[in-house]
Amino acid sequence: MKQRFKSDNPSVTKMIAKAESENVETVFDRYQEQQPQCGFGTLGLCCRICWKGPCRIDPFGTGPQRGICGADQHTIVARQLARMIAAGASAHSDHGRHILYALHKMTNGGISELYEIKDEAKLLRTAKRMGIATNDRAVMDVLKDVVAKTYEDFGNQEASKVMNWLKFSLPQKRLDLFEKLNLLPTNIDMAVAQTVSRTHIGCDADPTNIILGGISAALADFCGMTLATELSDIMFGTPTPVYSEADLGVINENAVNIAVNGHNPLVAEAVCSVAESMQEQARALGARDGINIVGVCCTGNEALMRHGVSMAANYLSQEMVMVTGAIDAMVVDVQCIMPGITNVADNFHTAVITTHDENKIPGAIHKSVHPENAREAANEIIQLALNRYTLRNPAHIMIPKGKETCIVGFSTEAILEVLTRINAEDPLKPLIDAIVKGDIKGVALFAGCNTTQIDQDKNFKTLGRELAKRDVLLLATGCGGGAFAKDGLMTQEAVEKFAGPGLKGVLTSLGEAAGLNGPLPLVFHMGSCVDNSRAVMLTTALAEKLGVDLGDLPVVASAPEAMAEKAVAIGSWSVALGFPTHLGNIPQIMGSDQVVELVTNTTKEIFGGYFLVDPDPESAADKLYEAILERRKGLGI
Repeated sequence: MKQRFKSDNPSVTKMIAKAESENVETVFDRYQEQQPQCGFGTLGLCCRICWKGPCRIDPFGTGPQRGICGADQHTIVARQLARMIAAGASAHSDHGRHILYALHKMTNGGISELYEIKDEAKLLRTAKRMGIATNDRAVMDVLKDVVAKTYEDFGNQEASKVMNWLKFSLPQKRLDLFEKLNLLPTNIDMAVAQTVSRTHIGCDADPTNIILGGISAALADFCGMTLATELSDIMFGTPTPVYSEADLGVINENAVNIAVNGHNPLVAEAVCSVAESMQEQARALGARDGINIVGVCCTGNEALMRHGVSMAANYLSQEMVMVTGAIDAMVVDVQCIMPGITNVADNFHTAVITTHDENKIPGAIHKSVHPENAREAANEIIQLALNRYTLRNPAHIMIPKGKETCIVGFSTEAILEVLTRINAEDPLKPLIDAIVKGDIKGVALFAGCNTTQIDQDKNFKTLGRELAKRDVLLLATGCGGGAFAKDGLMTQEAVEKFAGPGLKGVLTSLGEAAGLNGPLPLVFHMGSCVDNSRAVMLTTALAEKLGVDLGDLPVVASAPEAMAEKAVAIGSWSVALGFPTHLGNIPQIMGSDQVVELVTNTTKEIFGGYFLVDPDPESAADKLYEAILERRKGLGI
């Protein structure tokens, strides 16, 4: 058997063995075939920006120390880091742009009847924050104004104007700091374009200036994420706590199984809605339990939060969903979708269906889904799944039994609703009192991806347990949320097993107030990776209530298995907002001691936040806890 990095999830481990026995190539095989990986690229010392190269800098000092154009290792590393931030910002903001376009079409009647305003109250709250009049106005008129102001954040040309979604999402003290440093982006698209432009051959060569430009793009990323989350809530409904299940065992041999994979909820919402009307067709084909939709990656998180759709897998195990032999269709939209899924599907009966015209995969069936044709397209997609169900080979089917219950759906509003049941006049007071008393020492937000460089989910699970026993409140999004759900840490039982005494008492009080006859879960699932903004909205409310800045709060962040450019962008704005931010794998910047210094010590001096790199999850937990205690001391608690 080949040596390889694997998964810490038993169900995935079984599927890896099955894939190997059937000669099905997966991500774990491809990782091993790439060994040894390029040392220059790992350090960030390989530059391919122009065709005079590629150029490589010798990290040992005996070979070339400058590229052909004269750029040294610090410029090369800084440029590549900034470009990754820009790519991440473009991905998140494009997600938001898709939702914004759908709402725009809704205002003029050019959208499928599947979509509607599910949270009118949130629309009105959002409008008021934007300074839009709401009294005695039709909902669609209010929505038109919200859409118009949101489009300003993509196209405003006045450098002195703070973007609308940044203005009401961050404390004034933090906005003032960004303005003083000239880091506030004029608009999202300009921030991305300027970052790419300044890193073009023959442009910005100052590592500090390049990194600060990257921070501005990271703030644009935060803006794009925030508007994507809030507009999705308005359109599809703001999540509230719901029970569901997670892990590969949610796949049902007696049903037509459709996996929804990616990040944009527009497609999954249509598939979930239309599937309800086609259940009897599935049963007529012999699928006793009708149609079973399961989630993968962040589209899975979106469907999990709003509909209780079971979560089958996070990023690194998306191919294993098909290796079960029981997935009839995998429907994908955008971001974090492995092109290798079509190669895996070739070994089974599964149809891989792409749905966005700008995101196609060779070997997949393409069904273009737009807000205008969503019902018709979803009907065709589900019909494809029904057809493929009839082609199943029972000999190929092997579904692991492992699955865990999870309580999910902790939007900012849902958390505040629980707190309101304890103190209706001052909902934040119970949380602040618990932090001041020390029952909750601080808050940790877990985000990020999976990577083959680390056994899948291991760092999430270890860090979560270590911090929970020290009375740290745990929030999670994206693949981190999937890791905790599959591990059974989003349950009441996990509180009894892993929480420290102070945290256990607080979660029990909140759970009783919420009517759960027991504690809230150990980890609060806040949604997809774009929903990290929910945690910031909560901490912003705390900061404004206390009259402090975000960087003063005992709040830390961790991406223990970071992988994507989006994670780089998220980590960068997390640091800029003032949070100590842990990375569990070595970033591709170690070839420049100047850049390392910039994103650790210099950012701490400027923003209060900084990157903390530690591949050892137990050691990382110690450091994050120390950062929390340092901030508690600064607040005098």
